[in-house]
Amino acid sequence: MLADKKPQFSNPEIWGGIECTINRVGDLFYDQLEYSGHYNRDKDLEVIAELGVSKLRYPILWETHEPLHDQIIDWSRTSIQIKKLSELGIQPIVTLLHHGSGPVYTHLLDDSFPYLLAEYAGKVAKEFPSINYYTPVNEPLTTARFSGLYGFWFPHKRNDVSFIKMLLNELKGVVLSMIEIRKINPSAKLIQTEDLGKTYSTPILDYQANFENHRRWLTFDLLTGRVTSFHPLWDYLMRLGIDEKDLSFFTENACSPDIMGMNYYVTSERFLDHDITKYESNTFGSNDVQIYADIEAVRVPHGQTSGLKRLLQEAVDRYNIPIAVTEAHLNCSREEQLRWLKETWEDCCSLYQEGVPLVGFTIWSLLGAFGWDRLLLTNQKNYEPGAFDVRSGKLRPTAIARLIKDFSKQNPDLHPVTSVPGWWKRNIRYLDSFGIRDTPLAELVVPPHPPVLIVGKTGTLGKAFAKACSFRKINYVLLGRQEMDITISQEIEAAINKYKPWVIINAAGYVKVDEAETDVEKCFNNNAVGVQYLAESCKRSSVQLMSFSSDLVFDGRRNSPYLESDIVNPLNVYGKSKSIAERLALSIYPDTLMIRTSTFFSPYDQYNFVYGIINSISEKNEYIAATDIFISPTYVPDLVHTCLDLLIDNESGIWHLTSGEKWSWAQLANKVADHAGLDHSLINSLESRDIDFKAKRPIYSVLGTSKGIILPSFEDGLMRCIRESADIWKHSDSRV
Repeated sequence: MLADKKPQFSNPEIWGGIECTINRVGDLFYDQLEYSGHYNRDKDLEVIAELGVSKLRYPILWETHEPLHDQIIDWSRTSIQIKKLSELGIQPIVTLLHHGSGPVYTHLLDDSFPYLLAEYAGKVAKEFPSINYYTPVNEPLTTARFSGLYGFWFPHKRNDVSFIKMLLNELKGVVLSMIEIRKINPSAKLIQTEDLGKTYSTPILDYQANFENHRRWLTFDLLTGRVTSFHPLWDYLMRLGIDEKDLSFFTENACSPDIMGMNYYVTSERFLDHDITKYESNTFGSNDVQIYADIEAVRVPHGQTSGLKRLLQEAVDRYNIPIAVTEAHLNCSREEQLRWLKETWEDCCSLYQEGVPLVGFTIWSLLGAFGWDRLLLTNQKNYEPGAFDVRSGKLRPTAIARLIKDFSKQNPDLHPVTSVPGWWKRNIRYLDSFGIRDTPLAELVVPPHPPVLIVGKTGTLGKAFAKACSFRKINYVLLGRQEMDITISQEIEAAINKYKPWVIINAAGYVKVDEAETDVEKCFNNNAVGVQYLAESCKRSSVQLMSFSSDLVFDGRRNSPYLESDIVNPLNVYGKSKSIAERLALSIYPDTLMIRTSTFFSPYDQYNFVYGIINSISEKNEYIAATDIFISPTYVPDLVHTCLDLLIDNESGIWHLTSGEKWSWAQLANKVADHAGLDHSLINSLESRDIDFKAKRPIYSVLGTSKGIILPSFEDGLMRCIRESADIWKHSDSRV
């Protein structure tokens, strides 16, 4: 149990975890390991081992291995993985059921469910007798709520009786599973995971908050044999008609966890408010007495002491059992992910150094997660990266992977963006109804840290990057030609010495494709010579560099999307200037991040094709659009946010960032007119040979990618552009 002396080392162990949910919705099973591609890669564990984790939450899932009852189980792949973990010096914490309802022949309300699960657990232990750590059922209370109270997952019930019966079945399965496992390996340990939640409220709703705060401990109260007639929820359980024999099973077969695994998210702590006028209707909940708003506690200035450190201390004080943080993840931009992980790690280290038996801190999820923004209810798999981004089919380390390695250092060199408090600690977290303005970066109490240096003060990209950095609380300096002319190397050196940035974003350059045919020298100076000087200066100062190229570096002779590795062959002066810039930058400074993109549109200014189409047609002018030139349009906010993530990940080389879609200019014009409610008859669709272009264009310059990042679709971006910029649409008769 609890240690009597302070720990020998200054930090808890660093563990890892792979999101491995197989949840059932109706008759469909959604498998995270299939989405992440883990089944099809042989080297994942070797890459994970490079992070230095000592334990790994790893699945041997019931639904995968025994989808039909009593079938002969094929252990071959799992045997290879378990052996590999042993060779790598990583101890597996094996999960048998992760937010699942079991294989198709059972479910959470099936009386035989606990016995079937225990039977499978015994088979796992017999096959892998060396495994010492088990989580037979992950987050049983959370799964029972989602399946029994809210009806999200199979068997889709929405009442307290079903919820409690599901929870009892899951936990009975845990107890019986550990009995079977310990027949094979008497020293096997139970690491029981659960969401570390807590509920706060206005005084009028104290009774509801108190109930939920008793309910949050039910998993551990039942396993430790504490649910007797003296338990605060005993009367509630009796009113539901729960048989006392089902409860006495746990007092007679107490199965205290060897380690309590606490999962903590920004949504874990809730606030209940009786005054629903301040909230959207989708936050409303109710009981038999009243309707109330149920909102994330961080969204409300409730003034009550909260947070991970306090909740972990409450768990230790209540049970006197060692604890571990077994999940800690935030679905957000990369710097916020880093800030969340850094803060939770520091809280854990603080408790550890105070003598609290916090034995492990888990990086979750190493391979990211799919569809959790929709609670795994559909096959729409929006992806949130973790320590690795798997969208390319390989494990690409993100900045989180580097942060994990930094945790083990005495004086870690943390990324500059982690100096700023996360959004959950800033005023931006509060709902608009509370009228609390966000705190500007300049007013936040943060240590001095290097800025992002953005070049291109008056351009679309420069302004967009400044806006994104401001929103994400990333320290930046925005410079125009007057402050730093990139065609003068001395001015670049002076700016680096003055501002000491960690990265320079080159959002400047010559952008007029047709005019470049006669303005050759200026185009090459701004687009190629300037990039050469930036690369030379950044290399000397070890400053990251990002610059932008174009789809016009290709000749358009193919009819499938161009990848980063394809040979360039520009047809016009502008494309040649970009091609030379790419070659110079990457030969001088291979760490340069060079982004190729296509024609873009933005809600921040009028200098883009969407505004041009709307303005032209609104003023009853003809808009000429080519039917045979195909591009992949790019929405600027998506572009700049993705670029910032890649910079924080310290990526380099050539990257294509577009939606990957194929659109002709005529198709784009008609789609914009559709959404703006404009007259299509004013769109004059012509073949390119009939349009008076000064510069030759490639007929096909659609950009694909081998690196996995595809931006949202053009229509998705167009709809957001409509919502986000009334100014662009002011000349239109649109009613959208």
